[in-house]
Amino acid sequence: MTQSPAHPRSPEPAFAMSVDVEEYFQVQAFATQVGRQDWERWPSRVEANVDRILEILEETRTRATFFVLGWVAERHAGLVGRIASHGHEIGSHGMSHRMLTELSPAEVRRELADSRRLLEDQAGQRVEGFRAPSYTVERETRWALDLLIETGYAYDSSIFPIRGRRYGYPEGPQLPTRVATEAGEIAEFPMSTIPVGPIRIPVLAGSYLRLLPGWVSALAVSYHLQRDRPLVVNVHPWEADPGQPTIGPSRWRAWSHYGRLASVPGTLRRVLGMARFGTVGARLRELGLLADGGRAREAAR
Repeated sequence: MTQSPAHPRSPEPAFAMSVDVEEYFQVQAFATQVGRQDWERWPSRVEANVDRILEILEETRTRATFFVLGWVAERHAGLVGRIASHGHEIGSHGMSHRMLTELSPAEVRRELADSRRLLEDQAGQRVEGFRAPSYTVERETRWALDLLIETGYAYDSSIFPIRGRRYGYPEGPQLPTRVATEAGEIAEFPMSTIPVGPIRIPVLAGSYLRLLPGWVSALAVSYHLQRDRPLVVNVHPWEADPGQPTIGPSRWRAWSHYGRLASVPGTLRRVLGMARFGTVGARLRELGLLADGGRAREAAR
């Protein structure tokens, strides 16, 4: 993967906060139990869960990027505008929550264009960023970066530079950069990792933020602070909802989804209290990796 030269130093830690807005029943772990044709039958909890996250962000004086699933935006017309009214950035999480590895280029292009149009209409702001469901911009789907450029996106935040079971791009960038593609260049803010010997350990995102003890997440933030390394925290609203319905025969069998749900608010407050966190777009601009495009610079509180 061709990358641009190292970025300039940010005036404060280039720490970003992000939220992938989806329902609890839409996660890949439940794809065999809850078909897309059944999504409408499950009680929605996304608005209350987003409000819970918004409260935490307000308490910690944090601005975040909310990568909103188009399916959710279509059914909760006021949610995107409410998020934007709190000063947060809106990004796209696609339309259907299907992993890029399950879609053809034509289907991805359609989802990118449709979700961007929908979210911009609801948010009243330009949608510049994208996060793929299950972080599935990887070696086999890097063609999606070309489609992002062609459909008007300025940055991606989907690459996880690890070797995972369902996703991962071990050769991908470990720090924010500009990535050269056949269609041009696009900014990338990859998910955060820490080296342990010859391997990289994922931290501060999704199940890694939730299932690991809070002190591990705090240690990961300290590691990045001491080295002035950019990082991005990521959470799903359902991860702060221990009261969500059980899918499948038991919570024990789906422990990776239900484990430590009650711990997330406390871990988030602890992590976000350690430094100033801003939106992904704002941090990429501060790093000189994303042009202003004639807009005023977005300030992180």
